[in-house]
Amino acid sequence: MQANKRNEFWFVVGSQLLYGPKVLETVAARGQEMASYINSDKNIPFDFVYKGTVKSNEEVTAIVKQANYDDHCVGIVAWCHTFSPSKMWINGLKLLQKPYCHFATQYNLQIPSDEIDMDFMNLNQAAHGDREHGFIGARMRLHRKVIVGHWKDENVLKELGGWMRAAVGYKVSQNLSVVRFGDNMREVAVTEGDKVGTQIQLGWQVNTWPVGELVAEIGKVTDDKVQAKVNEYIAEFQLDTNDLHAVTYQAKMEIAMERILQREHADAYTNTFEDLWGMEELPGIASQHLMDRGYGYGAEGDWKTAAMVHIIKAMAHGLKGGTSFMEDYTYHFEDEDGYSLGAHMLEICPSIAAAKPRIEVHSLGIGGKDAPARLVFEGHEGKAVVISLIDMGGRLRLIVQDIECVKPIMEMPNLPVARVMWKIKPNLREGIRQWITAGGAHHTVLTYDVTPEMLEAWAEMMDIEFIHLTENTRSEELIKELRVNDLLWKLR
Repeated sequence: MQANKRNEFWFVVGSQLLYGPKVLETVAARGQEMASYINSDKNIPFDFVYKGTVKSNEEVTAIVKQANYDDHCVGIVAWCHTFSPSKMWINGLKLLQKPYCHFATQYNLQIPSDEIDMDFMNLNQAAHGDREHGFIGARMRLHRKVIVGHWKDENVLKELGGWMRAAVGYKVSQNLSVVRFGDNMREVAVTEGDKVGTQIQLGWQVNTWPVGELVAEIGKVTDDKVQAKVNEYIAEFQLDTNDLHAVTYQAKMEIAMERILQREHADAYTNTFEDLWGMEELPGIASQHLMDRGYGYGAEGDWKTAAMVHIIKAMAHGLKGGTSFMEDYTYHFEDEDGYSLGAHMLEICPSIAAAKPRIEVHSLGIGGKDAPARLVFEGHEGKAVVISLIDMGGRLRLIVQDIECVKPIMEMPNLPVARVMWKIKPNLREGIRQWITAGGAHHTVLTYDVTPEMLEAWAEMMDIEFIHLTENTRSEELIKELRVNDLLWKLR
């Protein structure tokens, strides 16, 4: 999948010809030293590459053009070691099509009290240069991330690493195709949306393939391929059923769906229980296993959530908390704070499991097909967020809510699905009120890995509205924020 391709971030240092060759040699040497240190830090998830010191309009423009057309370049991180006059950046920044980070740092950690002189001052003008560079970013209304602090500070590098993950989400978004097996679930509003407008803004190609084509592909899967896939299931999960036919059919569906996805260069897909013509079962473990391998999934034709699952999995590259398609199912109002139970009929990703998932076969009670095999497990404990991307008509809104996943407070022995129980901050009632007020959908992406800060950075890159619901959010203030946002976005 495209999310696994090599990703580079280019470190570009700003200066000017005024300083002469000796100073510029020092600037270049320091840029290389800083890039090497940052690249080796554990908080930096992708390659961080020094690409030179720019000293003129022509050099800035040339490196931006190169970045735009380099498939491995995900974004540019700029720092002005000395004073870099901002007018020379204008032409290049006007052309920029990649995420941009202004790293306001300096080479030295402290002011050297005994050694500081005019030579030191002339060389170390980051405080001067970064303010000049900051002005041009503000003047041009650039979508940018400003990170401030010393380049060896762990918290600073964590922030930089988080922005890099968001930028990978931007890259994945620009080349994402979503296959819809069938259409949207009938009469459902929130899973609909403007596909053309979304492709213009986010880059997603969202198209429909007939279920009959999937059925035909299922019929082409050979027994040896099916057995190999079943062996994968048995190796990764605990087999807890005697209905091997149901498990085998899930293997056929997974192989067939992935063949179509690969053929169409797609990394996400949807289906719906209302359109299973010619199929024996609704995909259960088939969808769960594909999701565990990085594909995005959305139920009932929900293409926005399918795309976001894949994007967020790409942003979480190398992290182990897990990310899954999710749905709010029911609430436990009895306790003072209360709990929400998230689940779905079948399709929750095993990357979030607390223990080894079990392969079980149970009647679905909906869809009119045979009982499907699925993975049954509980999600693990820990801080997480749930995410919903909604179409507000003329603009997109990304809603992120902080949650705390817990060990379920009851056994639920007759509920044969994967599930997660969580607490919402500040409490269940206010959390639900705020989610509904903002228009959040019933389908979400749940992730333990990707933070609100990363998602806010991604929303800034994509130029979409961002709403973060936290333990400090108050409903009356949220209503005001949403109304102001409506006015501001209408004026854009």
